[in-house]
Amino acid sequence: MDTALADIVRATRASAALLYVLTPDGTALWLSHVAGAPREVVAPWSRVAVGDPIPVADAVREERLVWVNSQVEMARRYPRPAVVLPYDFALAAVPVASDTGVRGGLVLLWPSGHPAQLSRAEHEAVRAGSRRLGHLFEQAAGRGEPIVSPGRPRILPPTPGRTPTAEEAWAGTALLDRLPGGYVGLDLNGRITLVTPAAAELVGADPDRLLGALPWEALPWMDVPHVEDRYRAALISRTPQTFRVLRPPGTWLSFELFPDPSGISVRIDRTGDGEGADPVAETAHGPGRATVLYHLMHLATTLTEAVGVQDVVDQTAEQLLPALGAQAMVLMTAQGGRLRILGHRGYSPELLARFDGAPLSRDIPGAAVLATGEPGFFPSFTQMVAVYPKMTHEDGMAAWAVLPLIASGRPIGSVLLSYDRPRAFPPSERAILTSLAGLVGQALDRARLYDNKDRLAHRLQSALLPHSLPSIPGLRVVARYLPAARGLGIGGDFYDLIRLDENTAAATIGDVQGHNVDAAALMGQVRTAVHAHATVGAPPDHVLGGTNRLLTDLDPGLFSSCLYAHLDLGNGRACLATAGHPPPLMRHCDGRTELLSIPPGLLLGIDPTARYPSLECALPPGCVLVLYTDGLVEAPGVDPDDATAALAGLVEQSDPGDLEAMADTLVRHAPAPGDDIALLLLSPTPGCG
Repeated sequence: MDTALADIVRATRASAALLYVLTPDGTALWLSHVAGAPREVVAPWSRVAVGDPIPVADAVREERLVWVNSQVEMARRYPRPAVVLPYDFALAAVPVASDTGVRGGLVLLWPSGHPAQLSRAEHEAVRAGSRRLGHLFEQAAGRGEPIVSPGRPRILPPTPGRTPTAEEAWAGTALLDRLPGGYVGLDLNGRITLVTPAAAELVGADPDRLLGALPWEALPWMDVPHVEDRYRAALISRTPQTFRVLRPPGTWLSFELFPDPSGISVRIDRTGDGEGADPVAETAHGPGRATVLYHLMHLATTLTEAVGVQDVVDQTAEQLLPALGAQAMVLMTAQGGRLRILGHRGYSPELLARFDGAPLSRDIPGAAVLATGEPGFFPSFTQMVAVYPKMTHEDGMAAWAVLPLIASGRPIGSVLLSYDRPRAFPPSERAILTSLAGLVGQALDRARLYDNKDRLAHRLQSALLPHSLPSIPGLRVVARYLPAARGLGIGGDFYDLIRLDENTAAATIGDVQGHNVDAAALMGQVRTAVHAHATVGAPPDHVLGGTNRLLTDLDPGLFSSCLYAHLDLGNGRACLATAGHPPPLMRHCDGRTELLSIPPGLLLGIDPTARYPSLECALPPGCVLVLYTDGLVEAPGVDPDDATAALAGLVEQSDPGDLEAMADTLVRHAPAPGDDIALLLLSPTPGCG
């Protein structure tokens, strides 16, 4: 396997190669062999899910060659790996297959400056090499040999060069000593293999302590992000890199890195005092890598937590504008052939109102990017108007970036970033901007899906809960429903009020397990079953028993609590039964509030033979019967009995003559709604019957 991979690297003149093995279940790829790169650099991709949005996963899943010819192209198509490796290189990914199917994947990297397309010879070498690897995988599988130890890929050593003679080695050492400055050799892992006396003196360390060490570990003052970043840039792009570092207390040193397939040569020399200088200004354009990584972590974390489109707009504005030094932002999408503004910062609503709802036209930068999926960078208005001649300079800005928001390989929106000063937008910054926009695009796609589901859920909830409660003479009723703060915003809490005849009514409240569409659908079935049994005059124990048998027959895999109350308003009596539901509260006419101890019954949907004993109690005019779901009282770390007692205290202190105010008070003092809340207040009035 080592020889086959090394032959492919040599035949294609690639700088690095990563070989993956497909897991037996076909869901993941394990990195098995690496050539031309250290373990630390490839560690983030030691395991790749076949569904991940990265080149090798696409190549294996779609059984095709994936070619990415530049840093900018990588940022546009694969923002996640582009942000982690923001360097200029070309990449090809192909499936590794045998006669019996796909066995793995192969990734090849080329240095910066590779032609825009693979040559015919490279194509053939990749095809033949991947086929050869596929047959080797098949043979190893037939022999029962493991190809990879998960998490421990084999790192191929670099091809050894010519061994110099003793005279050549002595002459080479003397040559380095005569040159100005100091010289250090690094292997592909970044470890020091050679250090000249002048280099050791410049960095202030003993040569023996440096040999075999990583520079940023041996020298604490080099443990800054841009040092390792420039080493990685040299390693991956195979182009010279330079940077400056302050050696305490006040010596500025310049470092020049010259990479090749065997390692990196480093020249060190003293430089100016560096006052007011950016140590990476000579090599990195736009945001430094440390800044990008900091804001990337924040952006990725916050976008993961973003629930809806407005969350994505807010988090993008809060994270991207300060990270990138932009002064304004507009997030856009297309809907019904028109441009829609999803959100903005730094622009007046009056200005953007003229564009919101405008027909999609390639004369508008945000709309054009939506159509093409290609980013646009405009260092000045002159350059913008050259591409969009119908644009007028109205925003007072001096430079603009218009970026596609890509999800599942297609543009779903665009973002405009505006700067109040001219900006060059060099290639490295363009790649970073495009990568970050890709993260926003993926989050926006998830948020739009969530918003669509949320709208569907609320329509379903609205259809299943009563639109209004019936007006029943002699009974005042107030209801409240609050969905959970987390999740889909829909749950299984329900309530209902049923008029049975002139002097009797029924009230029910319940809670189906779960916070999803299934819970809401089952809630509708429970409410319908209770309603059907109630309207034929069944007593509470029969209503719950019949509903329970229906649920066990349906076998939905969910359970439900339910409390049913038969209200005899003419005689001032109530009969209640419960199926695992929190007991109701009764506020008596004298203000005393008590918990009604109804004999417990099993949750609905568990045992078809379960029985539901009932409790009879007085229901005089002026009392208040409080039915509620557990979301009104339950909270992490709070004893349920204490919470119920606190609720009873609120009921007792409230004015029974104003049920609306009482309901508002109870809901306002509820815990943060991690669960749904349903509340039903019932109070008989004098003169019924």
